[in-house]
Amino acid sequence: MGYTVGQVAGFAGVTVRTLHHYDEIGLLAPSTRSRAGHRRYADADLDRLQRVLFYRELGFPLDQVAALLDDPDADPRAHLRRQHGLLTARIDRLQAMVAAVERAMEASTLGIDLTPEEKFEVFGDHDPDAHAAEVERRWGQTEAYEQSRRRAAAYTKEDWLRIKEEEADWERRAVAVLRAGHPAGSPAAMDLAEEHRQRISRWYYNCSYGTHTALGEMYVTDPRFTVTYEAVAPGLAGYLRDAIAANAERYGGDGGSESA
Repeated sequence: MGYTVGQVAGFAGVTVRTLHHYDEIGLLAPSTRSRAGHRRYADADLDRLQRVLFYRELGFPLDQVAALLDDPDADPRAHLRRQHGLLTARIDRLQAMVAAVERAMEASTLGIDLTPEEKFEVFGDHDPDAHAAEVERRWGQTEAYEQSRRRAAAYTKEDWLRIKEEEADWERRAVAVLRAGHPAGSPAAMDLAEEHRQRISRWYYNCSYGTHTALGEMYVTDPRFTVTYEAVAPGLAGYLRDAIAANAERYGGDGGSESA
């Protein structure tokens, strides 16, 4: 008998009106109809709907979606290859945006003295001051906040681009260690954690082992930080938290003012 339009709408998370519209424009016509004239969808129809919704999610207009799906030279594998390529490109764009958000959040970028054009070149389409009020509210009375603010205000565009390059290089190496299966307490992971701490001390504020351990906890308790690191590589947020804790223990960090 096939699936009713209501069932398909429930499966796909779309409205019945949307399915009616797709039928009317010839984008997704049900394979059969009941004796009463009601739409009945087969498994092949659901497969086509899945492809329709995928292309719609990527922003393709309906006429282009129809052209892609009705291409006589395309086979299912060709569609999968196309979808894989489009998803990969989208992931790359999202990771670039995530990196910009991380730089803004972790650097406490209050007082950055850059022109709008320079900010866009360094941070992309993310406003580096978007979290300024929250940062000041949470840490405005601390020495680290004042130190980070003073340093950030003095950095040039070239400084920020260098910071960006260093962070990207560290991320690549951290992901490699994670995917190689090294435990968070291994020398390789702890060395990366120590490098992470020293980079904060060098560019932002004197980061003690105690402060660094607190940051590591925030990477898994604050969803914004968690999403940032998980977008770089699944599991990276917790892995970094554990590596930071192990590194602090390795050096006997007690929360004092020790820094790089």
